[in-house]
Amino acid sequence: MTTVFTWAVGTLERETNDGFVFTAHYTISARNEVYTSSAYGSIGFERPEDLVPYSEITEEMAIQWVKDALTEEKVEQIEEALQNQLDEQAAPTKAAGVPWS
Repeated sequence: MTTVFTWAVGTLERETNDGFVFTAHYTISARNEVYTSSAYGSIGFERPEDLVPYSEITEEMAIQWVKDALTEEKVEQIEEALQNQLDEQAAPTKAAGVPWS
């Protein structure tokens, strides 16, 4: 099954005097034909030399900022963990219950 990972930014925290975005709250969802899994996180940013005007920030830009701040290695780890959750849903390795009715 093919897994699709979708990154989204739900909220940006900013300074009101100049629009500097100092924190992003993001979600990542993993979905295949049958199962879904997701994760949530927040990450802070250092003030850049050149600020993008707040009104010109797109979700695609904010997602890229998140991924850049996390680093490629961490992005891969997050997506791998979500894939592992999907795999566990498809073929559980643990169960709960009792053997009698």
